[in-house]
Amino acid sequence: MKKNVEKTPAAPEEQAPAKKTASAKKAAPAEKSVPAKKAASAKKAAPAKKAASAKKQAAAEKSAPAKKAPPAKKPAAAKKPAAAKKPAAAKKQAPLKRQAPAKKPAVVPAKAAAAVKGVAPAKTIAPHSPRDESRTALVRRARRIDRELAEVYPYAHPELDFENPFQLLVATVLSAQTTDLRVNQTTPALFARYPTPEDLAAANPEEVEEILRPTGFFRAKTKSVIGLSKALTEDFGGEVPGRLEDLVKLPGVGRKTAFVVLGNAFGRPGITVDTHFQRLVRRWQWTEETDPDKIEAAVGALFPRSDWTDLSHHVIWHGRRICHARKPACGACPIAPLCPAYGEGETDPEKAKKLLKYEKGGLPGQRLKPPQAYLDAGGTPAPPLGAG
Repeated sequence: MKKNVEKTPAAPEEQAPAKKTASAKKAAPAEKSVPAKKAASAKKAAPAKKAASAKKQAAAEKSAPAKKAPPAKKPAAAKKPAAAKKPAAAKKQAPLKRQAPAKKPAVVPAKAAAAVKGVAPAKTIAPHSPRDESRTALVRRARRIDRELAEVYPYAHPELDFENPFQLLVATVLSAQTTDLRVNQTTPALFARYPTPEDLAAANPEEVEEILRPTGFFRAKTKSVIGLSKALTEDFGGEVPGRLEDLVKLPGVGRKTAFVVLGNAFGRPGITVDTHFQRLVRRWQWTEETDPDKIEAAVGALFPRSDWTDLSHHVIWHGRRICHARKPACGACPIAPLCPAYGEGETDPEKAKKLLKYEKGGLPGQRLKPPQAYLDAGGTPAPPLGAG
């Protein structure tokens, strides 16, 4: 029992630590609150760090695709050649689009071209560019021009007056370097005095020269007509031969003169390549030859042989009346839509009509249809006759 009594006083001492523990427990939370604040701040800092790390990761992810961008662009680069091929195909088709305007049959109206002051009309407005023209297209265009001229000049014929092959032969020789009108004014007196080759072969050269003086180059022409008359009398019995090889042997007679005689006195086709014929076939770009014999061969290849004589008349008539050497009357030309040289001359219809020339005193309709026959009411070149 004593032992138990003695131990009782020690209880308070033992209880002190309990108080301390209680106070310690009370203090512990206080001490623990500091770490709690630190933990809270740590927790708050953790998301911030996580956010920062997230931003870094996002930046890294953004930077990573940027580095991988070149491989990503490869498909785009692969697509670009495909897109580049399309323009290449378009470029291949481009020449076809450029050739399209040459196929347009439209012709610049003379009236519209004349309305623009100070601007010269284009020289080439043909439906088909002659430089790119095929042989077949050239033949068709040439023959169409001849058909149109046949409509305009239905009575085209030699404009030299004659009654027999001898008179035609002499008149053709005299027509060099002068007009047919001047020859027609001179030959009546010549043939009245020397009607046959025998008469002219025996003529006095001085008397013949006096008659032929108005034609120009009268001395040389006198020598030629007397010489050919002697040759006809001595070699052909006073008759004009009907063969080319015989005619060209006569003094003063070349292929041009020979074809005039053969075509109009004997009915044998031939092409007469005079100055008008040479000028027009080159303007129309039927040939680029300058030698008369080569021009004859080139143009003859474009037409049937049976058309040669009439073709010569049509071209020569057109050259004398409309398609002049210095200033062609383009605005009054019935074949303007077919002419590659349209615009070289006067394109204004009213001014062009003043350039038209007439034969035999200038009576309209006697040697040439009046301009109104192939000009429409608006004054522009009418469509080719027979078209449509």
